[in-house]
Amino acid sequence: MISLALTVVCSLRCETAGGQTKDPLLFPRDNFTVETKTVMTSAGEKKVTYRSYMHIPYVAKPVDKDYQSLNVSVPMEINGKAIDAKDAPVLFEIGVGGYMSSRNSGSDKGGPGGGMAAPRNKSNVSSRSDLALAAGYVIVSPGCRGRDNKATDGTYYGKAPAAIVDLKAAVRYIRHNKGVIPGNTDRIVSVGCSAGGALSALLGASGNSPLYDTYLKEIGAADAADNIYASACYSPITDLENADGAYEWMYGPLPTRSGLVDQELSKQLKASYAGYQKSLNIKGKNGFGTLSADNYDEYLLQYYLVPSSNKYLKELLDNARKEYLANNTWITWSDKGAMFAFSDYVIHVGRMKGLPAFDDFNMKQPEPDLFGNTTIAARHFTNFSLRQSSGDKNAEIDSELKTVVNMMNAMYFIGQNNRDCAVKWWLRNGTSDNHTSQTVMVNLATNLENLNKEVNAWVFWDGGHCADDDPEGLITWIGNVTGFSKNTNVGK
Repeated sequence: MISLALTVVCSLRCETAGGQTKDPLLFPRDNFTVETKTVMTSAGEKKVTYRSYMHIPYVAKPVDKDYQSLNVSVPMEINGKAIDAKDAPVLFEIGVGGYMSSRNSGSDKGGPGGGMAAPRNKSNVSSRSDLALAAGYVIVSPGCRGRDNKATDGTYYGKAPAAIVDLKAAVRYIRHNKGVIPGNTDRIVSVGCSAGGALSALLGASGNSPLYDTYLKEIGAADAADNIYASACYSPITDLENADGAYEWMYGPLPTRSGLVDQELSKQLKASYAGYQKSLNIKGKNGFGTLSADNYDEYLLQYYLVPSSNKYLKELLDNARKEYLANNTWITWSDKGAMFAFSDYVIHVGRMKGLPAFDDFNMKQPEPDLFGNTTIAARHFTNFSLRQSSGDKNAEIDSELKTVVNMMNAMYFIGQNNRDCAVKWWLRNGTSDNHTSQTVMVNLATNLENLNKEVNAWVFWDGGHCADDDPEGLITWIGNVTGFSKNTNVGK
């Protein structure tokens, strides 16, 4: 059924033929080029022939169609064998970094991609999207607005919540075209890293939330559901309003290249984090108990850091392991595996950001810029930074901004136990990623586990921001959780 908003759009903009109203959001299934590429997998090369649909607007009233459009890649043949992708999972590839815009100009040729490039991985295989294509999946690569979008009159049109609104509109477009666009629209799996990972988490957590309805109606989004089946998130920069405290909890006493941060302010932020963590009331695995600022280091060691270090060290050849341990004497290695103190691990990683790490007083970080509005480039989004910057100890961010902050935080919707939250989750980070605290991703994972979601979470030892040492792992996981790999021999 077409919504009132879409009906109005059609009455103004749609062509008619034989008395039928033409749908402005109908997928142009016959408007494609045929492309071929070679994909490198661990089992060898795969030659993939696919249909490439480029630069398709996904809303009826785009603010800027160079961003509010998408590319679709549909596999036709894999190693010369014809396939039918009508029931394939849909990999929804979010190419956002730094909460910047992701342009979809139609200039990309040769298949999936666009926006932020996939991170390099230690294996010699192709990117996640190419691997997914070679597995028979449909790839959707949407553009979206971001904090940098600025009109000729000087106004901004991509500040929060524009990015997530656009991504939801793109999901609605896919589902609106069920049976027209190839792929199983009930098996949409989002993926992204960094800010893209945060948006992937947000897309998974906030499915069908009415908070976005006004924004979606404004751009002529399809009248369809925007929940997704599964969410894959690499190094998600999320829970922004609590990330400053979490950063000080982990890195507070460590110097940056410019020296120590203000230790008194660091202690204040660390204390605020302790209160926030207590308020979450989330329970660790296997009867560990409620996660708190006092025991989180132990939890990270037991369930994430030590298992990751053990896997890494056991896979090294003897000489390479001896050399690594000689260069990292803070690790004790025995038949039982690795042992080390959390404080030594944190020193090994080192501090990257100043104080506050996200809502910085000078508003030079990406996040205050994200929370600007049409006429203001950047705004403080936490009471702590607003009070420190203004000198008013009673200052409060306004209610409108607080709502927008909530709309950008997956943890907000998970805390609300949103009924249309994704049921499957793949979460990854590098142990040497110092862009945010390790507690951010693990809070996300643990909160979801507490809600009985299926969560596959792991950290790559010594991996940096957006690390992915196992790109084929995600592709295998998608095939398993969607049931696709059980019902097809595609690409085998």
